[in-house]
Amino acid sequence: MELTGRHELTQPPEIVWAGLFDPAMLAESIPGCEELEQTSDTTFAAVLKLKIGPVCAKFKGDVELSDMVEPLSCMLSGRGSGGMAGFAKGSARVELTPENGGTVLTYTADAALGGKLASLGSRLIQSTANKLANEFFTNFGAALDRRVQVVVD
Repeated sequence: MELTGRHELTQPPEIVWAGLFDPAMLAESIPGCEELEQTSDTTFAAVLKLKIGPVCAKFKGDVELSDMVEPLSCMLSGRGSGGMAGFAKGSARVELTPENGGTVLTYTADAALGGKLASLGSRLIQSTANKLANEFFTNFGAALDRRVQVVVD
């Protein structure tokens, strides 16, 4: 399954880049995030509780960042398991482009699912994945704006 997206953020790429590596900001932004721990400079471990169609599960997984060109692009690779619900694994190329004092964040992701999740149907999975991505970027943009506002005040 391939996902693509484009999100306009009000902060410059340097601020967005820093936010992408901030565990507290990420935990605040990721839908269903119950735990997020940075395990090294480029890896995170997470626990998420998500409902995808009729399947509700707690997922435990890891994400690794690589191919980093600060503050312009990176590759995210991850995998997670939801026990009986199944598993997900994938990668995403994230690019930050300065525009009008802010940043345009684009991503291209490829994901694979197994178990009960794979049996739900691609339209439901695609719709849910797009909804979660949009929710993440809305939350992330708001968290960035709040952080910058606190620094300015």
